[in-house]
Amino acid sequence: MAGGSTVLVTGGAGYIGSHTVRALGAAGMDVVVLDSLEFGRREAVVDAPLVVGDVHDSALVEQVCRDHGVGSVIHFAAYKAVGESMEQPGRYWHNNVDGTVALVEAAMRAGASEFVFSSTCAVYGTPAEVPVAETSPIAPESVYAETKAMVERILGWYGTTHGLRSVSLRYFNAAGASFDGRIGEDWSMSLNLVPLVMRALLVPGPAIKVFGTDYPTPDGTCIRDYIHVEDLADAHVKAVAHLAGGGDNVQLNVGTGVGSSVFEVIAAAEKVAGRAVPKELTDRRPGDPVATFADPSTAESVLGWRAAHGLTEIVETAYRWHSSTV
Repeated sequence: MAGGSTVLVTGGAGYIGSHTVRALGAAGMDVVVLDSLEFGRREAVVDAPLVVGDVHDSALVEQVCRDHGVGSVIHFAAYKAVGESMEQPGRYWHNNVDGTVALVEAAMRAGASEFVFSSTCAVYGTPAEVPVAETSPIAPESVYAETKAMVERILGWYGTTHGLRSVSLRYFNAAGASFDGRIGEDWSMSLNLVPLVMRALLVPGPAIKVFGTDYPTPDGTCIRDYIHVEDLADAHVKAVAHLAGGGDNVQLNVGTGVGSSVFEVIAAAEKVAGRAVPKELTDRRPGDPVATFADPSTAESVLGWRAAHGLTEIVETAYRWHSSTV
C-alpha cells in the first residue's frame, strides 16, 4: 500500500466530523470529506472539498482516495440511535458494519493504510466500576454498540491479514460547539442532553425530561462524562499523527475523567442563560447506567492528548451557537 498524505473523513459533514475536518486543516493536513448528507450539513464543511456519496460505493471511495492521494481515513459515517438499532437491527448491521468493510477494502486498494475509527464508550455496556478503563469488559447492550465493537475487532483482523494500522477512539459524551461560533450540533437530529437543554431554553415547546431523580448519586440524577467537541476533534488529529509516526494499533477512551449529573448540566445552562430551564421530572429509562465516566490516562500516555475544556465551556459555546441559529 502506498497512499498519499491526505486524510479522508467519512461523515465529515456531521457534528463531530465537521469539527474534526476544521482541526485537521488547522494542523496543516490536507483533507477530503465523503458524506451522503443523509444527516450531515453541507454548510458545516468549512475549507475542505466535499464529495457527496456513500461508503458502500466502493468505486467512488477508491476514486476519491486515488484522486486526492489519501493515506489515512477517519471514519465517522454511521447510524447511532440506540433505540432505532433495536427496532431495525438490519439497518445497523448493513450501514455500520458492512459499510465499514466496503470502505476499508476500497481505501486499501487505493493505497490507504491508516484508519481512525469513531467508536463509543457504549461498547462497555453498564460498567461494573468507574472510571472506565480500556481493560473493562466489552459488553454491548444494544445493536448500535455491538456494531461498534464488531468494527473494532474487524479492524484488528485487517491489521493481522493486511497490515492495516488503526486507532479506535471510544467517545464519551461529545457536546458543545466551535469556539468561533461557526458550527455546532443540530438539535433536530440529536437525542443528546446538551442540545435538548438548549432547545428547551430557546424554543417554546415541551420541557426537557429528566429521566430518574432517585439514582444513588449526590443529586439523584445520572452522571456522564461530557467532552467538548473541539477536544474530541483534537484527539482525532493526534490519532492520525500517532499512526503516521508508526504508533501501535490501539483502542482508547476519549473523555475528561470528570462526571457531571443531569441536574449539573441543567444548572450550568441556567447560569449561562440567566433563566430557568423548563424541565419535567419523570421515571427512569430502562438501561441507563447510574454513572459513566472515563479513565483517559491511556490516551494521554499514547497520544499526548488530554481534554482542555470542561462543562462550563461546553455549555457556553453550545448556548452561543444555538442562540445564533434560532
